Amino acid sequence: MPMRIRSIFPAFFLAFFGTPGFALSELPDVGDPPSFEIPLPDPLRSTPGRTAEETPPAILYDISTLPEPVARMRERIMDACKAGDIEALRQFLSTGARATQLSLAGMDGDPIDFLRTLSGDDEGHEILAILYEVLAAGFVHLDAGTPEELYVWPYFVAIPIAGLTPPQRVELFKLVTAGDYEEMKTYGTYVFFRVGISPDGEWEFFIGGE
Repeated sequence: MPMRIRSIFPAFFLAFFGTPGFALSELPDVGDPPSFEIPLPDPLRSTPGRTAEETPPAILYDISTLPEPVARMRERIMDACKAGDIEALRQFLSTGARATQLSLAGMDGDPIDFLRTLSGDDEGHEILAILYEVLAAGFVHLDAGTPEELYVWPYFVAIPIAGLTPPQRVELFKLVTAGDYEEMKTYGTYVFFRVGISPDGEWEFFIGGE
């Protein structure tokens, strides 16, 4: 079953991050959907507004094509998730000027404590499961050869959400519900967690659609 998490985000996104059984119809009428211009990181700025004339990036599955630092970081994060110990992620989170981004709105305090707040359980196991499933999905290689070059999971961030093929919808439903998918089509973009890793193996972000 697709997993849901407690939301710390605005009401628009409770449909994606609410507690199990939360109905979209229970949300108050908030008018027209907001525009999803993601300010950071740079490679994802144009993703929500990608036009039909633009060619989406190739959808990739072959992990052997990843640069070794990227493949190593992905594997280590997934191993930490499988271990069920959210504290094990701390060693992979970058700090300082290249701190791993966990929220578009910014965050204060301990990053692991913050990740626990995103989980529907006190131990953070749900958010670990979501992180694992995101990294198990297909991915895209964005802005190759530029300072903003990134490998991003899942590939849904970079392709038109309304044009998914039946097999792609099955892949999406490993992460979200069919109802969430219909809501995403209204917004015109994938709105759930995504992960970015730089070519040198830095874990750049793990963010949802705020």
